[in-house]
Amino acid sequence: MDDDDVSARKGSFRKFLEHLSGAGKAIGVLTSGGDAQGMNAAVRAVVRMGIYVGAKVYFIYEGYQGMVDGGSNIVEANWESVSSILQVGGTIIGSARCKAFRTREGRLKAAGNLVQRGITNLCVIGGDGSLTGANIFRKEWSGLLKELAENGDIDREEVQKHAYLNVVGMVGSIDNDFCGTDMTIGTDSALHRIIEVVDAIMTTAQSHQRTFVLEVMGRHCGYLALVSALACGADWVFLPESPPEEGWQENMCIKLSENRARKKRLNIIIVAEGAIDTQNKPITSEQIKELVVTQLGYDTRVTILGHVQRGGTPSAFDRILASRMGVEAVVALLQATPETPACVVSLSGNQAVRLPLVECVHMTQDVQKAMDERRFKDAVRLRGRSFESNLNTYKRLAIKMPDDQIPKSNCNVAVINVGAPAAGMNAAVRSAVRVGISEGHKMFAIYDGFEGFAKGQIKEIGWADVGGWTGQGGSILGTKRTLPGKSLEAIAEQMRTHSINALLIIGGFETCDRIKQSASGTKRRVFIIETMGGYCGYLANMGALAAGADAAYIFEEPFDIRDLQANVEHLTEKMKTTIQRGLVLRNESCSEHYTTDFIYHLYSEEGKGVFDCRKNVLGHMQQGGAPSPFDRNFGTKISARAMQWLSTKLKEAQGKGRRFVTDDSICVLGISKRNLLFQPVAQLKKETDFEHRIPKEQWWLKLRPLMKILAKYKASYEVSDPGQLEHVHHRGHEEPAAI
Repeated sequence: MDDDDVSARKGSFRKFLEHLSGAGKAIGVLTSGGDAQGMNAAVRAVVRMGIYVGAKVYFIYEGYQGMVDGGSNIVEANWESVSSILQVGGTIIGSARCKAFRTREGRLKAAGNLVQRGITNLCVIGGDGSLTGANIFRKEWSGLLKELAENGDIDREEVQKHAYLNVVGMVGSIDNDFCGTDMTIGTDSALHRIIEVVDAIMTTAQSHQRTFVLEVMGRHCGYLALVSALACGADWVFLPESPPEEGWQENMCIKLSENRARKKRLNIIIVAEGAIDTQNKPITSEQIKELVVTQLGYDTRVTILGHVQRGGTPSAFDRILASRMGVEAVVALLQATPETPACVVSLSGNQAVRLPLVECVHMTQDVQKAMDERRFKDAVRLRGRSFESNLNTYKRLAIKMPDDQIPKSNCNVAVINVGAPAAGMNAAVRSAVRVGISEGHKMFAIYDGFEGFAKGQIKEIGWADVGGWTGQGGSILGTKRTLPGKSLEAIAEQMRTHSINALLIIGGFETCDRIKQSASGTKRRVFIIETMGGYCGYLANMGALAAGADAAYIFEEPFDIRDLQANVEHLTEKMKTTIQRGLVLRNESCSEHYTTDFIYHLYSEEGKGVFDCRKNVLGHMQQGGAPSPFDRNFGTKISARAMQWLSTKLKEAQGKGRRFVTDDSICVLGISKRNLLFQPVAQLKKETDFEHRIPKEQWWLKLRPLMKILAKYKASYEVSDPGQLEHVHHRGHEEPAAI
């Protein structure tokens, strides 16, 4: 690679603009309401981004109670205050319910405590109640300051100097019950806890042919129940937004007995704690258990997960989400003017966006109102496209219509896994098979990739054959990296023999969306970890962001010996502080010459006397294990969507012969920014670097400076246009990318 090529690729990172200054500004950060995993990552990001741009950042301990009480509850934070908290659940600055803040008198005290320290920027991490309180506080701010001045608590100059309060919210709630964001901080981690329990219970339930009723959190929102039901293939799910129809007791018992008749040894029923019937009467776990025991005589157990869902280490997704939101919140505060309304930093697809806080809160309250008034279809719609899509997908995959009620399409559709095994492949196959059958197609499974295809390893696959596949790791169909190449004629012959009209390929450029990072060590130690990914640095970069790493070497951003030396010097300086450990990630193909061994020896030599090094090549453990809730649901939903697309294409082709000649007859389905998009392979050819098997433009590279900033390197970060608030009711025509 010549120097021009290197500078061109490096230049793409210099396009980031940064004209923000926090000099003379003070930011207060607090967590309020129920705790959620990932809150600490958000606090860390706010503190470090604030300090990075020159602002003072204050911890407000114990939420609004600490703001009202003042004193030692409001303390200036420094860079090291938030070291080693990324992986810690809960919130290190505490959270408390506060009756005093609900009164004007309490808010008056809080305003006085903030003005004393010059805090006029507030970052609130909590649920809709906490954010509503912050907005009321912001509206009253000027009146509160005037009252403080009249009481002689502050002088007139301070009233003018601190004339307005800026408020930015981040939603920390395991229930994912806030409208306007695809995911709230803590939801993904809570799903991990639920799925861990479900996977463990399934083994004991199978041993004894038991029925398990699992109660999960969600007093007013059924998201956790719905998505965990989708992720484990539950037999039945109860949600507050979508109560079962009249006569559900009989229908559920029929469904459970049908599944047993298909030799399924266990039944899983998932109940949201706020589950209700169509008359708004509660449906409890014990009620359901009694029904199953009385009507069917099945050995039935109830498990109430409770607060275990709030606990434990935050997932990689929550750490990255919270870090992105925290940085964006600081940017929003610094760009705010007296006219800027309070906003919420939200996630839309893979994009961070800002939405008006009041709109989001109103829509969230509208959902509850719709449920109270028994307008359940409206409640589901108001929850958003993602919730509605999850519910429709669950219904389609959980309940099989009788064969005589499914109109036959007379089409044969085959499913194949190719490339390296990736967590979530089996969930995708299950989804494809069941949606295909419900569309009236005859479904075929191709074993062992293209190699098996050429040899005729093809069998018809039925609804019950894919039961229990969702939580299985690897690829049950088998997959090989062999490309069709020389076997195209044999494959074409097999397609003719089995009259295959459409083919769903699950795989592609070998990749997996899973990283396990367990490097934690003693004092003065640097871990150097090699990740997989071929030439794609996604795993190394996002793993570094999730683990709070000091550096991540990737192919997309060329580096040389000077960069390595600068990283060593950075770590040497870091060891002089109270943070005496380091973490460096290296993508396996980031450089031909700067190998993991080379970097390990360089760091060991240059750091001699200051720190010692350890290295670890993660290897194929990254492809192993049970799939995460995200992978299960993404595989399920994207595969269902792909089968619907294939069905549409097959219907369009009927009566026109069997040959497709258009570019859009061969498409790739994936996330593009905020939506699921079908993109013709012919179009993707222009956007792909085939030599290195990566896209020419990678969306996640925009997050690279964020990792550097939070590790205390100088970097420029691309910021949103000032004052560009979107509106929560805006909906595009495309399929939502959210899980």
